[in-house]
Amino acid sequence: MKGHPFVRYAAGLIAGIISYVQWPEGSVVPWLALLVGVGLYGWGYGRWKKQTVKSIQIRQGIGGLLILLAVGWAITYQRTASNRPDNISHLRDTLQAYEGVVSVQPEERAKTYRVELELNRGKWSATDSLSRWRPLSGRVIVYLDKIGQTMPRYGEVWLVSGAPRPIDPPLNPGEFNYKQYLSYRNIYHQQYLRPFQRTILTYDPPSFSTRLATSVNRWADSVFVSKIGSRAEYGIVNAMILGIRDDLDTELYRAYSAAGAVHVLSVSGLHVGILFAVLTFLLSFLIRRPHGKILMAGLQLTVLWFYALVTGFSPPVIRSAGMFSLLILANTFGRQQQLANTLGASMFFILCVDPYALFSAGFQLSYLAVAGIGSWQSSLYQTFSFRNKWLNRVWELTAVALVAQLITYPLGVFYFHQFPTYFLLANPIVIVMSELLLPLAMATLALSWVPYVGDWLGWLLQKTAWLLNYAVAQTGQLPGAVWDGLWLSPLAMLLTYSVIFCGVTMLITRQRAYIWATCVCAVVLSGVLLWGIYQQATQQRLAIHFLPHRTAVSLTDGHSSTLLTDLDTTDTRSYDFYLKNTFGQWGISKPKIVNARYINNETSRIENPLPALFQTSDYTLWVWHTKTLLLVNRFSGRNRWKLPAVVDYLIIRRNALQHWNQLNGRVVARHIIFDDSNKTPLTDRLLQEARQQHISCYSVRQMGAYMADL
Repeated sequence: MKGHPFVRYAAGLIAGIISYVQWPEGSVVPWLALLVGVGLYGWGYGRWKKQTVKSIQIRQGIGGLLILLAVGWAITYQRTASNRPDNISHLRDTLQAYEGVVSVQPEERAKTYRVELELNRGKWSATDSLSRWRPLSGRVIVYLDKIGQTMPRYGEVWLVSGAPRPIDPPLNPGEFNYKQYLSYRNIYHQQYLRPFQRTILTYDPPSFSTRLATSVNRWADSVFVSKIGSRAEYGIVNAMILGIRDDLDTELYRAYSAAGAVHVLSVSGLHVGILFAVLTFLLSFLIRRPHGKILMAGLQLTVLWFYALVTGFSPPVIRSAGMFSLLILANTFGRQQQLANTLGASMFFILCVDPYALFSAGFQLSYLAVAGIGSWQSSLYQTFSFRNKWLNRVWELTAVALVAQLITYPLGVFYFHQFPTYFLLANPIVIVMSELLLPLAMATLALSWVPYVGDWLGWLLQKTAWLLNYAVAQTGQLPGAVWDGLWLSPLAMLLTYSVIFCGVTMLITRQRAYIWATCVCAVVLSGVLLWGIYQQATQQRLAIHFLPHRTAVSLTDGHSSTLLTDLDTTDTRSYDFYLKNTFGQWGISKPKIVNARYINNETSRIENPLPALFQTSDYTLWVWHTKTLLLVNRFSGRNRWKLPAVVDYLIIRRNALQHWNQLNGRVVARHIIFDDSNKTPLTDRLLQEARQQHISCYSVRQMGAYMADL
């Protein structure tokens, strides 16, 4: 990393950030690193300061990195809201009401408005005093019922009654950790509000720049509404330019996902990079003129930061605009440009401001893609050449897509568990169309006030968006467009990257050592994957999953599984969020679905793939791998229950059990499980009574999914 100082600085800072996240209570780590680092740095400086020719000073370099590690730990500690003594996460008394300001631009959902509130104060009664208002800090996500309500505004100060509740951790294996994701944004609580629970007190935006950005964002939205007629094209422009996906059709979004182009629907560094490339091409004629470089840099910076303003200062756009600003300034003032050092500098300064950006999937994928393209794209592009300039341009875009997909593939599979089969077909089309759409959108906004010109640009923008949607939709409809259900463990992901890095380095340097390194990494990776496949093939598992207000019981044997649930077949969103990753982790692409609702007709029994020994409207008894499962819908005295002497698993659903004595003389079970179709207060009471009576039982709401390996 010689000649790339900011890469080293960023590495030291990242080590400090990770050390805090792993050991937040280990304050001895930064102090020890700081003392050792200062000692090594001072010793190296004192030893070599009088020498004219200085050799590479390893001890001094290690000392500097240890100092940066301590700085990274300290910055992360300071940026963690829960470390403040007045943070809502430390509140042990019941919050009666609180006051907060809308801190970011609200989002519109199907039935609610999603609003983030920055707390100012709260009202609660401590054990030693009456209820009164006290200082309170923190951020809360509020979901406000849309019925009869207008869209909230950034800067509104709300008085909210009631107490927000902590965000639930993931309760199923492999489920997306929404609690951790929000904790990296210093959000630990959420609340669902009825309109009567909030009162707007005043309008007091906490930040002038954010207020300006949200105002510009809404103005841009109104321009696109007036200039683009059709909903599909308006939705895609809104997503790409403003970062608002509220008006994006669900089927269209799935088409982009299937084509491997879903990244274009979120404002990100890709959009800033496209704008930078287009501006560089359009303004290149200024370089030959007096002071042309300065004028060109001024125009580029103006357009890039205007785009950041239009997006409402979206964090990914801010990061990318900052990085490209460094590139523009370095080029303008004749400084040597080193992509690795520029990336390291932008990463260093971003992490100093927001250390938790390190754990954002967008942050990681963006820097990986840019680093990979900058390092490998040129070598790949030069392997072929075409006399036709258009073929050459297509090959250039294809090389970019190949390198970007190669470098981001393991991380993309780790986070999103799918791979777009036709990315080579879709990505060059998306890049070309985006190179047209983004500048057209900027021109439409800038000239929207000019008669006829604004309308003509809006018409062109609508047609470009239609063509992009059509191309992506056609690609997404091809057979086998998505390789879904992929799963990589952290170890397998790291080994995959080892194979990629060693293999590419071998091809570029032609060194024999990298051949052996690639083979060793590939053999180890194969062993890890084969062991995972063997474990999946031999698994036999009963699971009672957490599914909000529903029943979900799965019986898994090898790579096949049967899911007993009362979830509506049309509710794919709940299945995808709560259960899809669980089955993907177990190597099951799609389980068989069995309706848990009792239907008293012969057809339903024939279609049921599970052997039901006995089934009534009160309960259903099943046998699977010599284990008996009893699902109870209600305890009724009218029907005589025909049960084995002891059942293995008793699953209580739909508030069937009100008192423990209802089981007396009726059911004897080795394991008692409450699913989430039971009301939470009822389950809480029964669990408390069970502890008092020494009854062993389990609740998926309080304890997570129940797993039994057979």
